[in-house]
Amino acid sequence: MKRRLLALSAVTVAGTLALSGCSKGSASGSTSADGVTTIKFVAADYGSNGQNPSQAYWQGVISAFEQQNPKIKVDLQVINWNDLDTQVKTMVQNGNQPDILQTGGYADFAKNGQLYPARDVLSDSTAADFLPAMAHAGEQGGTQYGIPFVSSARMFLINNALFKKAGLDPANPPKTWADLTTAATALKNAGVEIPLGVPLGKEEAQGESFIWMLENHGGYQDAKGKYTINSQANIDTFTQLKSWADAGLTEQSPASVNRTDLAKDFASGKVGMLNGIPTQLNDVKTMDVTWTAMPSKDGTGKATLGVADWVMAFKKGGHKDQIKAFLDFAYSKDNTVKFDKQYSLMPVTQSALTELQADPDEKGLQPFLQVLPGATFYPLSDPTWPAVSAQIKTQIGSALGDPKKSLDALQQAAQQAGE
Repeated sequence: MKRRLLALSAVTVAGTLALSGCSKGSASGSTSADGVTTIKFVAADYGSNGQNPSQAYWQGVISAFEQQNPKIKVDLQVINWNDLDTQVKTMVQNGNQPDILQTGGYADFAKNGQLYPARDVLSDSTAADFLPAMAHAGEQGGTQYGIPFVSSARMFLINNALFKKAGLDPANPPKTWADLTTAATALKNAGVEIPLGVPLGKEEAQGESFIWMLENHGGYQDAKGKYTINSQANIDTFTQLKSWADAGLTEQSPASVNRTDLAKDFASGKVGMLNGIPTQLNDVKTMDVTWTAMPSKDGTGKATLGVADWVMAFKKGGHKDQIKAFLDFAYSKDNTVKFDKQYSLMPVTQSALTELQADPDEKGLQPFLQVLPGATFYPLSDPTWPAVSAQIKTQIGSALGDPKKSLDALQQAAQQAGE
């Protein structure tokens, strides 16, 4: 996920990860004559550029699990993010779905009735350990099918040196959009190249937009799951973003600028403020920065964008008990904390969150850990969201030209996707 989830993983997985080795075996589990049941587990590779592949992590977990459960074998296949969706789609179309899948989204499989409800493949203690916001994000029609695996959140990032240069106090960060306008104007007058970073390029436009919508009590859907892309709150949000861009308070042409590029500009001292992510911690560790809550229109917003990857269990193999045994083992505190630390990701369980909050080596992660339990997620349970998100990525940047016209068009496309 390091690349996919933090490039916002929204719904269409992406990455440049190398294919790790994978074990051989059938695509679905089986039971041998001696009573040993084999379950198939397909997982994503969170390594980067061939480094630190997930194969070794999962083999360690599986080896320990099989020692404790000699009647259950786990056939592991780790696939890079570039190939994962395509290969899984082929498996499912051919009726060879795995027993357990770890990937970026669960909605289509749940809609098609292919998954066990989470309650059927998790013990009560394991199910109760998930952060409530995470568990809720895995629900479809009131039933949880998506089991959160790893997560991330967003916070507002300030270059303290540039703030001081502009006569601003980093200890008093902007809390409202009026405050933000004042700060960005001061940064511009002080010669800062990009006072406020607003990356609306196709890499993460759906995430950047959602963050600002949330801070004006807007969003992509209402509480009933109806798309509200062209709500007045969202139009007002983009009217404000347009105002900042037109005043030269953002980078030039935000619709063509990606988050990754802007994060590099921040690390090189060109950007005063932007929405930040945990993977930037290493890039800014030698800088004087402040991580703070997102400024909201009226100062009352406390929302943060949360993203997550998922585990799900397919019903076809009929291996509910074996799946449950493995998932309970895999989601133990020691295993989840190890994975989170190994890949610089964030937890989905309360026990792992508590452990990381107490870890002195994870000091930089503390602001994100504090806001994570209250994170707001994309409408992940809606099977139309992947297609809608793809359109938002490439088109919502145009809302900086004509907010109402662009959001009306996206609203119409979203409604058609649901027909």
